[in-house]
Amino acid sequence: MGGRGGSAAPPADHPSSEGEEAALSDDALVALFANGDNQAARILTARLAPRSFSLALRVLGDGDAAEDVAQEAMMRLWRMAPDWRPGQAQVSTWLYRVTLNLCLDAKRRDKRSAAVRLDDVPDPPDPGKGAPERMQDGVRAEALQAALMTLPERQRQAVVLRHIEDLSNPEIAGIMDISVEAVESLTARGKRALAAALAGRREELGYRDG
Repeated sequence: MGGRGGSAAPPADHPSSEGEEAALSDDALVALFANGDNQAARILTARLAPRSFSLALRVLGDGDAAEDVAQEAMMRLWRMAPDWRPGQAQVSTWLYRVTLNLCLDAKRRDKRSAAVRLDDVPDPPDPGKGAPERMQDGVRAEALQAALMTLPERQRQAVVLRHIEDLSNPEIAGIMDISVEAVESLTARGKRALAAALAGRREELGYRDG
């Protein structure tokens, strides 16, 4: 995440151990932030903002728009913090839902966000790999993003949440406000469509049968 997202943290400081706070749950950190703890806000930002950004980037296909969405999602978390009741939901699930809704709002405001931005490769290269392997990974990431952008909106959301963000079907159902059966249907159709879109590029992408 870039420098813009860092401004989402509040100004107050609270004398506590950052190492100890880093081990706390999201619920506990939200409560500390609501009481003016700036360290809790920094830890939550480092923990949750990349997830929000990753989801937004996969759904929107635009790095700048995804960063704006992630920043706004974190700002909403800060505003919600005083009213948060631990146990009502997972903070991360709440943030995914807000991020998804902000993505839908962004798409309605600006149709250009539907275009594929192949220069925004979301997955950083593995430093342990050589240059050819990193290039291959980059091509695969670009191909996946391009294929994702061809899916219908709801299929893309479900596939990203299930197979990229690795959420469970019940979690996705709560985020998307649909039934678990609908999630299963969307992800199954989305996977088939992705497989079909990428089928002709297996050799190009370095996949070998057998």
